[in-house]
Amino acid sequence: MSDLKYLSLLAKQFPNAPSARTEIIRLRAGNELPKGTEYFFSDLHGEDTGFIHLLRSASGNIRQKISELYAYELTHDAQNQLANLVYDPKRVLSILRDSGRITNDWLAITIYRLVSLSKYISVKYSWNAISSKIPEAFRDIITELLFSSYEENKKNYLNSIIHFIIEEEAAWAFISALCEMIQNICVNTLHVIGDIYDRGPGPHRIMEELMNFPRVDIQWGNHDIVWMGAAAGNTACMANVIRIGISYSSFDFLEEGYGINLRPLSSFAAKVYADDPCTRFKTHRYDISEFGFIDDQQAAKMHKAISIIQFKLEGQLIEQYPAWQMENRDVLKKIDFARGVYRHGGVEYPLLDTVFPTVDPNDPLRLTEAEEDLVRSLEASFRNSEPLHRHIRFLYANGSTYRCVNKNLLFHGCVPMNKDGSFRAVPVAGRTCSGRELFDQLNVVIHNAYFQPESAPERREARDYMLYLWCGALSPLYGKSQMSTFENFFVADPLVRRETYNPYYEFSQHEDTCKKILENFGLDPETSRIVNGHVPVKSKDGERPIKANGKLFVIDGGLAKAYQQRTGINGYTLIFNSHHLALAEHHDFEMIESDMGSYTPRVFIVEPMERRLQEKDTDDGKEIAVRIGELRDLIQAFSLGTIKEKEQGRTV
Repeated sequence: MSDLKYLSLLAKQFPNAPSARTEIIRLRAGNELPKGTEYFFSDLHGEDTGFIHLLRSASGNIRQKISELYAYELTHDAQNQLANLVYDPKRVLSILRDSGRITNDWLAITIYRLVSLSKYISVKYSWNAISSKIPEAFRDIITELLFSSYEENKKNYLNSIIHFIIEEEAAWAFISALCEMIQNICVNTLHVIGDIYDRGPGPHRIMEELMNFPRVDIQWGNHDIVWMGAAAGNTACMANVIRIGISYSSFDFLEEGYGINLRPLSSFAAKVYADDPCTRFKTHRYDISEFGFIDDQQAAKMHKAISIIQFKLEGQLIEQYPAWQMENRDVLKKIDFARGVYRHGGVEYPLLDTVFPTVDPNDPLRLTEAEEDLVRSLEASFRNSEPLHRHIRFLYANGSTYRCVNKNLLFHGCVPMNKDGSFRAVPVAGRTCSGRELFDQLNVVIHNAYFQPESAPERREARDYMLYLWCGALSPLYGKSQMSTFENFFVADPLVRRETYNPYYEFSQHEDTCKKILENFGLDPETSRIVNGHVPVKSKDGERPIKANGKLFVIDGGLAKAYQQRTGINGYTLIFNSHHLALAEHHDFEMIESDMGSYTPRVFIVEPMERRLQEKDTDDGKEIAVRIGELRDLIQAFSLGTIKEKEQGRTV
């Protein structure tokens, strides 16, 4: 029998045997329903327009459902228009209003079609599951429309509801609520396998979208960690995220999105690098700025200024923590400034840029007084950014270094390995860990960096360690020999820039290695699989995301524009429903952004299920089975008199 104290608490919710039996019946029936659909995304890298469309469209699945339901009622264009409305109701309604196409008849027909679509896509779910996704403002009305039969006796009543919605000027809000509900029903669970931030223009908009989604989990990538480190107060992480933002001309995101004040940096750069063309620091521009424009020359100066500050701050931490073994990344100490050369691996390389007005050759890691003032200004911006900290808290609340769910092991980067394929031991917070133990220990350290009291030594050391997790060779979130930021700016030889991957990336191509990892994380190696990202899959070169005989799925397909030339596609979505595991391969990025209603990806079924999966086959189903067992124990306690039954507020 379950713990008596727990059963006593359970009895407050189910005070008698009939109420407990009713709950058992509901849970057992729910466990017989088909498994909900899970969607897996990775490496979003700030590409908000593409990702938000793919999420709201269920990677094209909603458009497919519209086609099935309205194949003989709506033209292709009308189906696209309905799909566009579901994906972005506020925008589409505004366009239709401005064009004068919204009439009461249009509103009534649209509501009816959306209700019919809602019924069609929700047929495999329980009332309880659908109810949790009905917007609260219209709960009773939507429930009535969804679950009432349109038979003759009720036809007038249901038509009257739609009529009164329009008459009371609630149609726009009601249509938006229905569209949001349809989006949420189609994607039961969302898994984001790291790297929400950097490169693209809108990671802050992605975070808002994720926060509005009912059921989401995140496995942190190194680009998430560097932002988490910046929010925790690590100035080297701050310099990194600003440098990347400037490099990709993401000024709107930094300044308007998170309120990071870049004016002091702009003034500093204009003064210090006034006569320096900063040729090596030209920025990328993939998107048009909405709120302001910084010319390319000034952006290059800012880029160089923050990069030099970054190298100084990183070098200071590297020297403070010799256990990191990152001496080779103390880059400013490897320069012979008089001769203009960079020493690396016992070889000297000529510098492509020898202008270092803020670097003292005798003390290259020391910040100038002006640089110290600038860093303090940036610290204040990060410390006081309400949207940044709201988003970071969400990352903590819904994220981790890994997750095991429904026979899938999710993590962003790698499980560090030695050259012989054994798990690599990594020193973390005074301990040496490998495999799953390493990931578990890192969860503790990462939380300490943000949530420990400011004065606690655990917070300071953990906060500093966030830099290592961002770019350290043995960081599971990074897993390369070096981050060659300095070399890319200053050295021509491509061999010096090479970032060598951890042996994991070679060994994980083999089924036996994947099985060993799955077993280490407590999963059945015969029936489970690994899903990760981090390394873009070069589809244009014939590389496939499915590896190790189906034991490994690498789903970084280049959603961000910055990667699409390398991959040849626009990203992947892994879809796990009750029938199969499928891979959606996204193409035609311009169509995703401009003609969203007609976009559908190429979907490949990669693993059909032997039978249709039910909720009882999932991890949630197993938890429900435990709950049923506890309720049976409660009923037994009632029958024995160990716990007294109550009825209508009275003890029986």
